[in-house]
This record gives sequence, structure tokens and C-alpha cells, in this order.
Amino acid sequence: MADTDSFGWGILATGKIARSFAADLALVPGARLAAVGSRSTAGAEAFVAEHGTPQTRAHGSYDDLLADPDVDVVYVATPHALHLDNVRAAFAAGKHVLCEKALTLRAADAEEMVRLAHEHDRFLMEAMWMACHPVVRELRAELASGRFGRPRHVAAELGFRVDAGPADRMFAPELGGGALLDMGIYPLTFAHLMLGEAEELAATASLAPSGIDLDIAIAGRYPGGALATLNASMTSWSSRGAAIATDQGRIELQGDFHHPTAAVFTPAGRPEDAITLTGAEPVVGRGYGNEVLEVQGCLAAGLRESPLVPHEQTLTLLRQMDALRASTGIRYPDDPA
Repeated sequence: MADTDSFGWGILATGKIARSFAADLALVPGARLAAVGSRSTAGAEAFVAEHGTPQTRAHGSYDDLLADPDVDVVYVATPHALHLDNVRAAFAAGKHVLCEKALTLRAADAEEMVRLAHEHDRFLMEAMWMACHPVVRELRAELASGRFGRPRHVAAELGFRVDAGPADRMFAPELGGGALLDMGIYPLTFAHLMLGEAEELAATASLAPSGIDLDIAIAGRYPGGALATLNASMTSWSSRGAAIATDQGRIELQGDFHHPTAAVFTPAGRPEDAITLTGAEPVVGRGYGNEVLEVQGCLAAGLRESPLVPHEQTLTLLRQMDALRASTGIRYPDDPA
């Protein structure tokens, strides 16, 4: 590392998610925002003025960011379709990478990204901050221990009305627009974390004329006969909630399920015996800080992938989304014929 007492982070792209990430990065011990790269110097400077320090450098191109010797790890916050090229360039520059979800548009591209990580001996993690969240981690461990009984059904939904204009990336097929990659990845990942790898998934979707999915509903069967109903929407205000029904009671996540404030298990017929999980460690900021801590812990230990967000998990979820897109007619311009 350029500074032996801290990790120098570079943020590649300066959109909304990058701003949320930068706010939490500032709260993480051992993390410093070394540099920011944007498509323009003015954009980078404005971002640094809001989120940086006097030592943070503003670069008017992604190439200049990746050439910065003070950057140890790059957070890639561009649209899905650009991730592979951005990450390829980061690895070539010798940087470790935390890349926004979905990692790529399709599994084949993600497999290539993982191959490049191995080739360059660099750390790679999908920015699935939910998997690093203390409440989600504690719930996953307690559920696996059998403390709350056998899980039989997971319900999770994430949706909000996207009122942006037709030129927005959320409506652009060439950028991976649609509900599935931006929102559906959360309920799919939540079910995977709680139940294991899906044995069967089926879906129906409402498509825009451009071919992107505005809304998608997914049903899944998981190991042991457990089931899941999962929804994502760009046209309606969902509860953003999740619940798990077991053979002994019910677990409700408090707040938005992908960054909950708590998880409450209520045994059937015994509400007075409810158990509340709040996580074994503090939530850093909104929770993006916990994924920063995970990256830094992995790098300090010499790891090239995270045990919380392993490469195979990321690839599994992308293969599932490939299959769901194929079955519902969701297509991107570069999809194989």
C-alpha cells in the first residue's frame, strides 16, 4: 500500500451511489479517499469538495485515477455495462477492486472478470453491502444454527417508482437497465444467503417497449423444500420488506430488508418470547462502511476474495438472472443470439 497505516481508496465515477459510498467511507478507520475519477475534471472536483479531504486528488479521467500511485483499491460505480472494461483497466493498473452490483450484465462477463482477477493476482468483490451488514450476517448464522427452526418460506420485495426520463440509465437496455439487475438482485441474494442455492426459479415480468423489465415477480424452490417469493419493481412503492417463515415461528426484518435495523423472531403463539437481533458489531453509516471494512480486512489478510461475498456466490446469482431474463424475454443488445 502507498500508506502503510491506511488503505488508499479511489472512486471511479461520481453518481448517486458513489456519493453514498463516500459518505460511509469517511467513517471507516484505516480508509482514506485518496482520489476520485470522473469523466470531467469539474465533476471530480465537485465530488472532492463534498466528500474529500485536502489530500484527495480529483482526476478528470478514469485512466488518470487508475494511474494514481496513492490508490490501493478502486470502487467502481459506473453502470453495469461498463464494469468489465473498468475493472479490466483497474487490474492492469495493479489495483484491487470493489465493483458495484450487479457485477456485470451477464454471467459470462463476470466469469471473465474473475479470471482477470486471478491472472493479475488482485482482490475482487462485488459490492453486495447487504451480505456484509451486521444484522443480515447475524440472522444468517442464527438461522443456519437451527435456533429459529427450519426455514420454509422467504418473502422479499424491493421497489420504488423511477420517475426519471427515458434517457436515464435505468431505462437503457444497453446499460443493463430494468428492475432485475438494480433491485431484483437484492431479494435473490437475500434468499440465497438464508436458504442456499436455488434449485428452481421461475418468473414473470412486465416489460417496457425497449425490452427492459419494469416489474418482475420470482418464485423459487430451495434446498430442503423451502420456497421463496421475490419481487422487484420500477413502477410502484413496495414495502422493501422481508420475512422468513419457519416451522417454529416467523422472522420479520425491521426497516428496509437490505439494510435492516433489526430482525425479530417471534415463536408461534408466544409473542412474549420474541428475540431481537441487532448485529454482533455496529453498522457503519448506512452499511456501506461495513463492506469497506470487509474489503480492508481481506486485503490485510492477503485474501483475493471475500468469504462474505465469494466469487462463486456472485457468479451463481448472475447465472440465475441470466436464466430469468431468458425465460421472461428481457434482453440486452449484446446478448448472444
